[in-house]
Amino acid sequence: MERITGKIVLRTGRAKPIKNRHPWIFSGAVERTEGNPGPGDLVSIHDHGNNYLAIGYYNPASQILARVLTWDSVRAIDESFWRERIKTAVKGRALLSSNNATDSFRLIFAESDGLPGLIVDRYGEYLVLQCLTLGIDQRKEMLVQMLVDLLKPVGIFERSDGKVRKKEGLSKIAGLLHGKSPPVNLIIKENGRQFLVDVHHGHKTGFYLDQRYNRALLMQPKLVARKSLLNVFSYTGGFSVYAASAEAGKITNVDSSIPVLELAERNIALNGFNRSEDEYLAGDAFEVLRHLLDNSQDYDIVIMDPPKFVHSRKNLTRASRGYKDLNLLGMRLLCRGGLMLTFSCSGLVSEELFQRIIFAAALDSGRDVQIIQRLGQSSDHPVAVTFPEAAYLKGFICRVW
Repeated sequence: MERITGKIVLRTGRAKPIKNRHPWIFSGAVERTEGNPGPGDLVSIHDHGNNYLAIGYYNPASQILARVLTWDSVRAIDESFWRERIKTAVKGRALLSSNNATDSFRLIFAESDGLPGLIVDRYGEYLVLQCLTLGIDQRKEMLVQMLVDLLKPVGIFERSDGKVRKKEGLSKIAGLLHGKSPPVNLIIKENGRQFLVDVHHGHKTGFYLDQRYNRALLMQPKLVARKSLLNVFSYTGGFSVYAASAEAGKITNVDSSIPVLELAERNIALNGFNRSEDEYLAGDAFEVLRHLLDNSQDYDIVIMDPPKFVHSRKNLTRASRGYKDLNLLGMRLLCRGGLMLTFSCSGLVSEELFQRIIFAAALDSGRDVQIIQRLGQSSDHPVAVTFPEAAYLKGFICRVW
């Protein structure tokens, strides 16, 4: 059993979020720290009147001073605690685990699964793990062994190389943790489609697993068949493969990386499609879209799935302008009555703000725009109702007249 080595006492009036089971304790909410907790140690959290609130792990190097593990004052933080949390998360994905058409999805989603800082994705017989906080990083060896015992993966690969680790005082790290290393071009299945994934160097843990439901929307022939499609920030062609399976017309893929566009082309071929008419355009998305507009190109469907634009509140305004300009270009490239699937994965951009951005783009485009469907992340990325920050992916299907 892990020992509690310190106590955090909150300022007056700052206990409500913790009482409402939000798992983050920001340094600005803390009046004092008692005892001598070390980085990653367990601390008890108390309100200004010294009433117990929760237990969490501590990191004085982070703006989030502590992250709550349990609100139960008698629950020991021991190996059985961690094992139980992992088992519960895996059980929550039981339907996906039994789905022969899909073998890749998120198994553990950090705070939403009661394991703040831990991400585990399944890619077929392999697991890819991210330790995003100091507390999880220090317990990594134990957690990896529990995953091995429970799931018997062929290998576990670490991709703890996100920018967020710097905020925790951690350096980037990637490498094999257990068993065999995944092949560079690992083949996975999603809804019966196949994809080559590079878990060693690809974005996130190799693939945008959170878009599984949204990609599946393009399986509808009535929506896509014989329609021209522009896939911006196409990465390795996830949306394009689904569109090809629904007999889309010409598909134009745009990404800044030539290697990922080559992988997108290979993914099209992997699924048995011979599409010599498709385009693969490498370059800055804004410049490519302006070039297409200057050359009077138009499309029946435009997909906008950009990377995270907002990394802190200080660049929220600038990033919002970027989202607006991107969607403005997308609207201008659409045929009358065309569809735009547009997304933001920036957690600091709320759905309400994103809708306002689309509104501003619509005004400047001179087009009439309707939101016909709201989109979000797939079910393996659940959102704990006490932690709305987990709802980072938001999107709209818009009809543009």
